[in-house]
Amino acid sequence: MQKGNIGVTTENIFPVIKKFLYSDHEIFLREMVSNAVDATQKLKTLAQQGEFKGELGDLTVHIALDTDKGTITISDRGIGMTEEEIDKYINQIAFSGVNDFLEKYKDNANNIIGHFGLGFYSSFMVSKKVEIVTKSYREGAKAVKWSCDGSPAYEIDEAEKDDRGSDIILYIDDDCKEFLEKARIESLLNKYCKFMAVPVAFGKKQEWSSEKKEMVDTAEDNIINNVEPLWTKAPSTLKDEDYKSFYRTLYPMHDEPMFWIHLNVDYPFNLTGILYFPRIKSNIDLQRNKIQLYCNQVFVTDQVEGIVPEFLTLLHGVIDSPDIPLNVSRSYLQSDREVKKISTYITKKVADRLQAIFKEDRKAYEEKWDDLKLFINYGMLSEESFYDKAKDFALLKDTEGKYFTFDEYKTLIEGAQKDKDGNLIYLYATDKEEQYSYIQAAKDKGYSVLLLDGQLDVPAIQMLEQKFEKSRFTRVDSDIIDRLIVKDDAPKSNLSEDESANLSQVFRSQMPKMEKTEFMVEVQSLGAEQRPVVITQNEWMRRMKEMSRFQQGMSFYGQMPDTLNLVLNSDHPLIKRVLDDCKSSTEEALKPIESELKGQEARLAAIRQQQEKKKADELTQDDKDMKADCEKAVEEQKHKKEEVLNGFAAENAIVHQLIDLALLQNGMLKGEALDRFLKRSVELIK
Repeated sequence: MQKGNIGVTTENIFPVIKKFLYSDHEIFLREMVSNAVDATQKLKTLAQQGEFKGELGDLTVHIALDTDKGTITISDRGIGMTEEEIDKYINQIAFSGVNDFLEKYKDNANNIIGHFGLGFYSSFMVSKKVEIVTKSYREGAKAVKWSCDGSPAYEIDEAEKDDRGSDIILYIDDDCKEFLEKARIESLLNKYCKFMAVPVAFGKKQEWSSEKKEMVDTAEDNIINNVEPLWTKAPSTLKDEDYKSFYRTLYPMHDEPMFWIHLNVDYPFNLTGILYFPRIKSNIDLQRNKIQLYCNQVFVTDQVEGIVPEFLTLLHGVIDSPDIPLNVSRSYLQSDREVKKISTYITKKVADRLQAIFKEDRKAYEEKWDDLKLFINYGMLSEESFYDKAKDFALLKDTEGKYFTFDEYKTLIEGAQKDKDGNLIYLYATDKEEQYSYIQAAKDKGYSVLLLDGQLDVPAIQMLEQKFEKSRFTRVDSDIIDRLIVKDDAPKSNLSEDESANLSQVFRSQMPKMEKTEFMVEVQSLGAEQRPVVITQNEWMRRMKEMSRFQQGMSFYGQMPDTLNLVLNSDHPLIKRVLDDCKSSTEEALKPIESELKGQEARLAAIRQQQEKKKADELTQDDKDMKADCEKAVEEQKHKKEEVLNGFAAENAIVHQLIDLALLQNGMLKGEALDRFLKRSVELIK
């Protein structure tokens, strides 16, 4: 028997492994099974090279649970180890400056294991004792047993073992009993080992026993992995159904993918994989982290932001590269040169594939566009290089369901949709039903309207306005139709200043009080054929509020109230009727008020003119009091005037009906207000 201490420069390596790696302790099984697979593959290589002349036989790696003994055993029939090899590979953890290393990497389990070859020692994260019973493939080799109880002390002794290979026996610690549950081990094997290159067996296959009325073990091993996953095969040998079937294996609860890319490159780096385009109509976050990263068919992570550009994390599938270390940290991925090459390559392959589909079958591409749009918008917004490629196959869809490339749509609208300053105006709607009347008004003018109803369309609009020369996007309900694309100077209103002010007050006084909503009223000459009342919302303000959902630092826009414009068409007969009724109903009451108001306003103007000639310190208290009294008198008369106009408006059914019609058009008339509108409508029809 040989006894000794493991070759480290401090005796606290095991407590450190256990403590600092604890958050990632489930990876011990990946490390153990990976080692067994590696040992098996090395034997196959030696056999191919003629260095091993024996029978390979069954090379399955076996995992066995013994709940009575509290052990997990990982067994392989690979190359095994001699006593000298155990001493070299197990006992000598060869690194210097252990204390510095512990301090530097104490918060990152993957760094510790990956950088210092501690894969085997991850077993001590869950074990109070580990044994290795191993026999080398070499002729005449003797079996040996190595054991260690989690301290630097170990023992090596002779052992009985008929066959080559290694058995690693983990005596699971009391605080890790979860790893003695069959379901837990099954889930870990399925996560980390389901595509390993050597068969891995856990237990036996089961079948239903009619005699025992339960599932019972058969004699056949339960192989948990597929040793030749789809991405390892030549694309020319595969059919569409093969790709769809593999997708269902990876994502059993998802809809079928639209299409896929089979990656296969061996220079300047090694990379294989299959990336699928899922159907993404909304909610980016639900789609993230569905790409699985493998290293030689061993699962590494599904957090792949460092390996693929952010927008490609919306894709699903598998990437496998031996050039990405099995144990990696995020900071490593983000800084590694080879990883950046891989990222650039994948982006190019995705863009090339989309371009090819667009050119080969545009109709089929258009049918998929609603599911593709979110992904492509995300790519154009986040990767400048992707925009340069995508501008040729990104599409714009109009409200009639027709699709256009950027260049095609520009050609379509540049004849009719330029304003007086030469800017090309892209009109758009976000909801065909809610904005139907605004869309129709634009169409009646001969304008085309885009449908931009996607999750990232507002940020995309901002981007396209910067990319397109002398162009602006405007929502169809952001203004009256004649001001959406201003061709000439606006016609002057045929009303006097007093008439416009009175009309505005009549309608303003009857606008409903809505939470976080403010109404501004203005009078415009729009032509007798246009609607009497229209509600619009400023394009810039609405866009800032929508952008606040996406960009940090803009949240204050989200807190601001919605500012809506109620535009009164002074040319419409109903507005003229309201104005005439207002004059006849309020003229007598307003005469003395307006007379007094004009007198007080003239007096106030004279006082201000007189006091402006004096310096501030020359004004007496009497001067200040006289001005304040006059200002108060003006406000009192204005208030009296407003009360008269408000009284008329409160009793005028047409005013209420016109306001409610405008609110109804914008989906803002509900509850009691809607009920009153319906009753009033019936009364007006009688």
